[in-house]
Amino acid sequence: MHKILLVEDNEMNRDMLSRRLIRKGYEVMLAVDGQEGVEAAKKELPDLILMDLSLPVLDGWDATRQIKACAQTKHIPIIALTAHAMASDRETALAAGCDDFDTKPVEWSRLLEKLQQHLKEE
Repeated sequence: MHKILLVEDNEMNRDMLSRRLIRKGYEVMLAVDGQEGVEAAKKELPDLILMDLSLPVLDGWDATRQIKACAQTKHIPIIALTAHAMASDRETALAAGCDDFDTKPVEWSRLLEKLQQHLKEE
């Protein structure tokens, strides 16, 4: 069973996504801000991270940079989730170290495809 860390500050998004992931058979861990996400990534070593970019305490870009800068977590694929759908947002997320990018509101079938793609590559 794959472990997914969901870093999302919006309770409704967190709840909806985590329930859908659990129904698909994933083990889900939650973090509500970027700092919590970095700590959870180091402690839990998930198979994949879904990272909201607009987060309190530490934003998703900085959290991603910290995760990718750490030897024990740099291999973990990170998919950025954001309501910002501009091409420059995608480039900024990828430059920060995200392995992929998806927009909100989440299109479940597309996100699921990306999850499977990144988890297969391990």
